[in-house]
Amino acid sequence: MQRAPRRGATRPPAARTIIVTAVLALVAVYFLVPVYWVVVAASKSTEDLFTTNGFWFAGFQLFENIGQVFAFDDGLFVRWFLNSLLYAGGGALVATYLAAAGGYALAVYDFRGRNLVFGLVLGGVLVPGTATALPLFLMFSNMGLTDSYLGVLLPSFVSPFGFFLCRIFAGAVVPASLVESARLDGAGELRIFHTFGLRMMVPALVTVFLFQFVGIWNNYLLPLIMLADEQLYPITVGLVNWRAQTDRLPEFYELTTAGVLVSVVPLIVLMVVLQRFWRGGLTEGSVKG
Repeated sequence: MQRAPRRGATRPPAARTIIVTAVLALVAVYFLVPVYWVVVAASKSTEDLFTTNGFWFAGFQLFENIGQVFAFDDGLFVRWFLNSLLYAGGGALVATYLAAAGGYALAVYDFRGRNLVFGLVLGGVLVPGTATALPLFLMFSNMGLTDSYLGVLLPSFVSPFGFFLCRIFAGAVVPASLVESARLDGAGELRIFHTFGLRMMVPALVTVFLFQFVGIWNNYLLPLIMLADEQLYPITVGLVNWRAQTDRLPEFYELTTAGVLVSVVPLIVLMVVLQRFWRGGLTEGSVKG
């Protein structure tokens, strides 16, 4: 005769799997609903946007709206798109390399003040970007770097979180014996770093690049403060500028919604392409000791 399960007994694995799957499904729906709404809104005219159900298609004109986005004002949106690629791509690449070099140095070399440097980096992780935007503007204004590409690019070259992640990852995957062997073979420190260190840290580097790219791409406050010339705007500032004109020019609703849809495409592509490295970068340092 089969006994009933005792009160407080552990749930069967199948029940836990169902619960976890249901929770993950709800979280996925929560994050995908805004994307779905953007697709629906970008396919409507201004009139349909306010007179039809916001979560259902009506008068599908997605491609016409996207065509207007790229054609408006002699292709100004294309300029914003390329600016965002420059800010996010260039900033993420340089920040990733600097974070890798700094993290590798803290992990491999034993020098006085190493823990102090690492503590300062941890403090930098806790400082929000909004707190540094105004001081950066004042400093760059005195240096004559405002309203220029460098005014947005230079702050994006520093990633305290990337530095911290590379320090942890390099300490886990770069063996001291390999570094010593390379030194005995006559390899210089820079060659060891570029030949062995960077290759072993690839998952962490991809992770840092992804986070930095997304952060710079979505950054709004710093470019808004630094830039006055709309030819230098990234997509974020440009779209908000379009949105501000919808009160007197309703056709800007079509431009804004379609522009938002186009602006998220690079992030989706980047996430799909790099997600396997991203997952590895998050777990590698925690399972190796």
